[in-house]
Amino acid sequence: MPHGRRRSYRMGLISLGCAKNEVDAERILGAAAEAGWLVCGDPADADVVVVNTCGFIEAAKIESLGAIQEALDLKAGGRCRAVIVAGCLAERYGRELARELPGVDAWLGIADPRQLPALAAGLLERPAPRPVVALEPLPGGFGAEGPRLRITPRHYAYLRITEGCDNRCSYCAIPLIRGPLRSKPLETCLDEARDLAADGCRELVLIGQDTTNYGLDLTGCRSLPRLLAELAEIEPLHWLRVLYSHPAHFDAATLDAFAATPKLCPYVDLPIQHASDPVLTRMGRRTTRAAMADLIARLRERIPGLVLRTTVLVGYPGETEADFAALLDFIGAVEFDRLGAFAYSEEESTPAAAEGPAVPPAVREARRGEVMRRQQAIAFRKAKARVGARAEVVLDRRLGAGLFAGRSYAEAPDVDGLIHVRGRGLGAGQFVEAEITDAVGYDLEARVGGKATRREEAHGSRA
Repeated sequence: MPHGRRRSYRMGLISLGCAKNEVDAERILGAAAEAGWLVCGDPADADVVVVNTCGFIEAAKIESLGAIQEALDLKAGGRCRAVIVAGCLAERYGRELARELPGVDAWLGIADPRQLPALAAGLLERPAPRPVVALEPLPGGFGAEGPRLRITPRHYAYLRITEGCDNRCSYCAIPLIRGPLRSKPLETCLDEARDLAADGCRELVLIGQDTTNYGLDLTGCRSLPRLLAELAEIEPLHWLRVLYSHPAHFDAATLDAFAATPKLCPYVDLPIQHASDPVLTRMGRRTTRAAMADLIARLRERIPGLVLRTTVLVGYPGETEADFAALLDFIGAVEFDRLGAFAYSEEESTPAAAEGPAVPPAVREARRGEVMRRQQAIAFRKAKARVGARAEVVLDRRLGAGLFAGRSYAEAPDVDGLIHVRGRGLGAGQFVEAEITDAVGYDLEARVGGKATRREEAHGSRA
């Protein structure tokens, strides 16, 4: 019987943050299930509640602290007997927070989740007089991960191909939390992808802090093109999707791979962060406005039906009105299909925290709002232009009788809008042909069948 195996014990999870954190959550639950724990859908039913935190920006820290308090409330007034905090917030601030939040029983960080079941069982059987702080040094390579208990719908899954980051953007705390770039070996990626496909995955979403640098630490060259070619050979997979590309690392070979790889969705997630050269330089982005414009033009030339997603950061220290105007001008000229905007958040120990002059918080938020207003007009117009087209749509979940929430190749899970599909005899996980009948804000309405006048072009859906 594996150490920590207690069939009568129940574990609940509160997980926050990005898709990369979601994979961590699946590893935590997988380790618990392997050790014989019962995994609860509702943390209120658990003996141990694990809070998987995010600590990327100030808003995420506040949300994580709120989730920790929620778990402590369960401990104070319910079945829960122990609270464990894991994830980025614990990794970076666990030692300090252990003093401030003595009700938390253990702080685990982002180390190997396979130690968690035994730690949790020990807390129940031998309560510690003070919080356990089990923060271990990060592994030199891509550490052992263990099994996953998936919390995404069965038909799609995330494949984390890198951990950490070497880019050292001046505003970003990720290298301080998750360490340098560590790529998962190619064969390990393929084995995991095959396992996910055998478990019903049909859309595989590749993630990492910088997916375009995949393999650089292992072989000295970027290996994403080779990985994509190998993944495309896995027969049950229908769609491949790549998130978190870096514009400075999207080289010719990567562009060739995006243009030619069967099953790869023509969807590029390309965070530009800014479009003023002085700001890009201070951010440490290692690219320029002209270089990004050239890359985007080549992407659109080479990839039919391309959908382009980006994120931008406004209010960076020293950002002038002219800098902000340059960003707005770039957004208007490029017309991204999807865009997320963030106001700068000062993160301690990052180079940007020492820069100045600071942009007042109210100005940061005003600029973020202006970016989103500009983008909203672009996005709504692009959505309306899709009405009347036929698209292949994967049905994510049932909303009601004959109504499903779905996505085409143009919508990534969790971060983009939805397509509400009507039809008979449908089920979650199906890929169907649907006619887009209306656009409502960022979302679309569609029906199976119909008489569409054209089909949206998506080379990635052709095997």
